[in-house]
This record gives sequence, C-alpha cells and structure tokens, in this order.
Amino acid sequence: MRTAEVERNTKETQIRVKLNLDGKGVAKLATGIPFLEHMLEQVARHGMVDLDIEAKGDLHIDAHHTVEDIGITLGQAFVKAAGDKSGIRRYGHAYVPLDEALSRVVIDLSGRPGLSYNVKFTRALIGEFDADLVHEFFQGFVNHALVTLHIDNLRGDNAHHQCETMFKAFARALRMAAEPDARAQGSVPSTKGSL
Repeated sequence: MRTAEVERNTKETQIRVKLNLDGKGVAKLATGIPFLEHMLEQVARHGMVDLDIEAKGDLHIDAHHTVEDIGITLGQAFVKAAGDKSGIRRYGHAYVPLDEALSRVVIDLSGRPGLSYNVKFTRALIGEFDADLVHEFFQGFVNHALVTLHIDNLRGDNAHHQCETMFKAFARALRMAAEPDARAQGSVPSTKGSL
C-alpha cells in the first residue's frame, strides 16, 4: 500500500494529512476553507487518491498560512507514500476544460522541486478565497513533494472555472505520473537509477 500520514505543527497551523495513492477518490476534509476543500475534492476524485486532511490555522488573520501549509504537508505525505518511485510512470500530463476555461498541467516526479505557474485570474477573489493562494498551495506542494510542475491556464473568463480546471488537471497528471507501469518491472524510471 502506497500510503502515508504526516503531521505538521507550527505556531500558525496544525495539520494532519493521510494519503492513499491507490485509493478510490474519497476525500474527508476539515480545513475551515470551503473553497480549498472544493478544490481538494477534485484532487481526490480525479486523481483517484484518498485524502483525509484536518487543518486548524490562524484564519482570523487570513487563509495564507493554512493554505500554504496544507500544500507543504500534502507534499510531504506524497514523498512518503511514493517511496523510491520504482515501477511508476514518472511523467504525467493533462488538459482539462470547464466550460470556457482550459488548463494544462505537466508533472515530473523528478526529485527536484520546480514550479512554472502561468495563471492570470480574471479576478482576485473567488467568493471569499484569495486567488493568490492557489500559487502558494502549489509552491508548498512542489517544494516538499520534490516534483517539477508546470501549470498553464490557457483560457478562461470565470475565475472559479480557471481554478477548478487547474486542480482537476493537476489531479489527472499526478495520477498518470504516480501510476504503476507494468512494463517498468519495478525499476526506477531514470538513467541515474534513483529519483
């Protein structure tokens, strides 16, 4: 089983993440940030991973620390669950539309953190959620999952649609990259012999 449980406790946040990379797409979320929970549901459902996330943060200030630290903790859980990455595909990509919006996500489970984020939201707030925090979530994930991630929102007029296509495409790309590759016969997908 490719599973992990990670806790991260700081003066700003207390977060627990349980992750099953071979799950059924079930999400159990209690973060205090409804829009982020909606996006994380997309990750679980379209990535076919089980996510159980509990977070308490300084939301009386704003959602920044909580969103970023959830990304960090999810990244840490991913590294733990993926193990040595033997027998996986390594690379994944997805295009996902939602009405007028379209996003492309490409990921490499390289062991090297890197984020290329090309997104211009049509408005700064999605309901009460600060759209800038999407970048913070993905930066936190990338830094601790040790992956290279390219996110491009190719078009969109509705900021909610833009964001949802990004999270769905991320989920599907991650699923593809982390899937076992029957032809790999348990080898690490790198000429270096490790990732």
